[in-house]
Amino acid sequence: MKETTTIRAELEQYIRREGITISKFGENTGINAGTISAIINGNRPIAMLLLDRIEAGMGLEEGSLYELYIDEFIRNTAPNWRRVRPFLYRCAELNKLDCIKQVLEFMMDYLIYAPTLFETAEELFREGKFEAAAIIYRNVSESEKYQHSERLALCQYRLFTIAVGDDQDENLWAATHFESFVDRLGEADQLDALRDLANAYASLRRWDKVECLAEKMREKAKVQYEQKYGNTKRSERGKEPKGPLFMYIVYSYVLHAGVWDERGDYQKALEYVSLYSDLSWVQEDTEEARHLKEQCRNWAEGNGYLYQLMSGSLDVIPQYVDYLAKNKGEILVGLHKIMVAANRYDFNVDQVLQRFEKQIEAFADQHVKVGTYTEQMSADLYARFLAEIACYDLNKDRYSKGMKFLLESLSYSVVLNGNPVTIRCVGLFEKYRHAASSEDKAEYKKLLREVEYIHDKKDHFFLARI
Repeated sequence: MKETTTIRAELEQYIRREGITISKFGENTGINAGTISAIINGNRPIAMLLLDRIEAGMGLEEGSLYELYIDEFIRNTAPNWRRVRPFLYRCAELNKLDCIKQVLEFMMDYLIYAPTLFETAEELFREGKFEAAAIIYRNVSESEKYQHSERLALCQYRLFTIAVGDDQDENLWAATHFESFVDRLGEADQLDALRDLANAYASLRRWDKVECLAEKMREKAKVQYEQKYGNTKRSERGKEPKGPLFMYIVYSYVLHAGVWDERGDYQKALEYVSLYSDLSWVQEDTEEARHLKEQCRNWAEGNGYLYQLMSGSLDVIPQYVDYLAKNKGEILVGLHKIMVAANRYDFNVDQVLQRFEKQIEAFADQHVKVGTYTEQMSADLYARFLAEIACYDLNKDRYSKGMKFLLESLSYSVVLNGNPVTIRCVGLFEKYRHAASSEDKAEYKKLLREVEYIHDKKDHFFLARI
């Protein structure tokens, strides 16, 4: 197609080339012959439904005429939201992202459309069309970057949510970029944003950040809780967060306990566990609230065993293992901590590993989302678990098995771009290089080259060149 062509010209040429009448084309497409004639004569604009039928009738791939449509009916005419909105949705369905960008370049000259474009992005976000939504969020953000509006903050929140994935460097950038926008959100959205940010920083192992965000979430949730269940009139309350308010308070305790666990202060971690094991203060009594309270008690039981184990109380292992057997969503985090304790205190957990052998084999397919943990936390946890079990086997001179887990962990840390796990694997391999087979050494060298490639692309890397 020539750049100067039009949909009308393409349609007319097709009818002539195929030697069919307008009426016949109308029968083939289900479009009234008069409508087709009016389109060819330039007397009628083309609606999206008609455009898709015309493309199908001409035997074209879906979306083939969309760029011509932008030139004829969007860019070179006054803005018409009744025409733009369905076009954006159809482009999102077909993943015609370049077309969305072209439309937005034109529409953002008319700032009056920023609110409606934002609502469109919200609908696409809810439907899981994240790439299309992100393009709109970015354009709306750019148009409002000097206004410090709540809508700007919501755009940044959605962009943060969309951006978080496997690459931990990208996650760090997304989290630090979004953090300054949290306080501009409405009170209810702030709680969800603080929770999501804390989870992102937890997967990045930035524990000072997690602690700060958890405390901020607790304080804000307590204020809202008192407002809701105190003397505040219902009409004075604003939008409420997604979940019951008490859960944000409880989850802050869970995060705090995790922070002290990572710092090695297990007594402090157990103090926070006690705060969410007793929920007698909770006033919500819905079915959802009752279910969540039971879940919190379950967490308290499991984490109580976990932090006792990490402090060196090995006698809780049988109880903890029984707990894990009943709570499949906690098996990965539980086994990881058991392996950490086994390596730290040098005790044998072969029977534990044997009991969960099938689950361990299945982790490779299941680690993307485990239990109540986010995808990023689960993925990071899986890579660290592999490193711990590798260390355990290598320490017991089970070199073949240990190297298998080590290389698997290193391979996965490359995907995650997770530097701490990679460094741990490199240290282990160099320590046991003498026991590695020639195949192991070749695989190790290959993986390190992948690490170098990733970090060269980002202009920073931490390993010496081979």
